[in-house]
Amino acid sequence: MPIDPDVAVGAELPEIKFSWTHSDVLLYHLALGATELRYVYEQGLQVLPTFGVVAPRFHETAPPAVSFPGVDIDLARVLHGTQEITVHSPLPAEGEAVLRTRIADVWDKGKAAVIVQESTAVTPDGTALYTTRSSIFARGEGGFGGERGPSGKVEVPSRAPDLVIETPTLPQQAHLYRLCGDRNPLHADPEFARLAGFDQPILHGLCTYGVVCKAVIDAVLDGPEQVRSFSAKFAGVVFPGETLTTRVWRDGSRLVLTTSAADRPVLVDAVLTLTED
Repeated sequence: MPIDPDVAVGAELPEIKFSWTHSDVLLYHLALGATELRYVYEQGLQVLPTFGVVAPRFHETAPPAVSFPGVDIDLARVLHGTQEITVHSPLPAEGEAVLRTRIADVWDKGKAAVIVQESTAVTPDGTALYTTRSSIFARGEGGFGGERGPSGKVEVPSRAPDLVIETPTLPQQAHLYRLCGDRNPLHADPEFARLAGFDQPILHGLCTYGVVCKAVIDAVLDGPEQVRSFSAKFAGVVFPGETLTTRVWRDGSRLVLTTSAADRPVLVDAVLTLTED
């Protein structure tokens, strides 16, 4: 059986020890299309909070495998479902940490399954650096009789958005972003993309996630240190070279947003929460 929730839920995955340097942060920012000096020059370098999501596997070169306790799924069936990161303090431009991960939930959506992971990055002195929560959507793997799980719906204010941000992506964006540790052939190989049901390779969901977070920070905030958390659901694909349209609503200490590309929703249920300082 590809998914056994009794085995999967609560299972702890092997710890990952990792480190990063200024060069890793600079490459990540460039892969998101950054040109601003504070993101592309090591002197006074500010780190986007979304870097924490990719940092543990930044130097991996093999395609990812979807094989965990109680879970064994064909990579071509898998899409990124949701992503959230909560930073406990601004991310340093270099450092080392250990990532501790567990499978938090497995939901049965009928025609698909959703596997939820929670991870915490801890520095050598025991300080929690950041926490992530993510889910993957496995097509054709549902129907095993499990619970459907929560919807995670975020209500968008009924008024017009406070801000609309247009962010172009690059035709080569996916090839750049692959250098940040995600070598899934879905983002480079046309034949693999067709097997997965797409006419051409698509942009990494986490690339869109990082591009949008950066765009909102630059348009609304003084800098990345003002971000407490950023969460989003991946609702559709982006093809490299398309322009992202992000609508932002201010809602107290948080920003509610949606992002589309060519009128297709690509990020929904998205919330950027601000620090209290």
